[in-house]
Amino acid sequence: MTAILIFFIVQWYVSLFFQTFFHHRYSAHKMFTMSKAWEKVFFILSWITQGSSFLSPYAYGLMHRMHHAYADTENDPHSPKYDSNLFTMMFRTKRIYSSIFEGDFNMEERFKKDLPEWHSFERFASSRPSRIFWAATYFAFYYFFIGDAWYMWFLLPVQLLMSPVHGAVINWFAHKVGYRNFEVSDTSMNFLPVDFLMLGESYHNNHHKFGGRANFGHKWHEIDPVYQFIKLFNAIGIIKLAKSAS
Repeated sequence: MTAILIFFIVQWYVSLFFQTFFHHRYSAHKMFTMSKAWEKVFFILSWITQGSSFLSPYAYGLMHRMHHAYADTENDPHSPKYDSNLFTMMFRTKRIYSSIFEGDFNMEERFKKDLPEWHSFERFASSRPSRIFWAATYFAFYYFFIGDAWYMWFLLPVQLLMSPVHGAVINWFAHKVGYRNFEVSDTSMNFLPVDFLMLGESYHNNHHKFGGRANFGHKWHEIDPVYQFIKLFNAIGIIKLAKSAS
């Protein structure tokens, strides 16, 4: 049981790190730049950490730019205002994401600038064999370590869909529950006063106010752990932080 819990928690945070660092802050917002070599490293690390729920940084970046442009309107790809519950919002988001990934979505040109592109790898990482491989790996780990703690099987579906779950937590709850530092035109809120769960992503109201700022925290207690890594990576030359994002 302990091994499964550790496995779940570690993947929760490492997959979330790459989603917020690479997909969100880099792909969607270009808060910093990096070389093509490092870009490929982060593509591969995103696949390893997200596993069966790998998300295309390219499609994610496009969809997230739509979210900011049309937040809480009918054109928002994921707004609680237009879905009756969390699961219908997730299914609608999945349909839009899949359409973008397949190139079938009528996307505005303004959203397509400076996105990371490695389409052959994304096809592989999103393929059925890849997803089955990771799902089988998770299942085998649970099978060998679960022992008598049968109830731990309930964690497996969450782990299989971890990346969409991360997105749903913010896109649903951070538009319904929390507090606001800033009055903005949408319903975004800061879901947690100290973000121990979502690595800074829950400071959603702050982010909607300052969409290009790399530090999602604003008040003294709003500590953004991923921003500390951004500063470190910038200092050692892995990335170059944009002046406008500082």
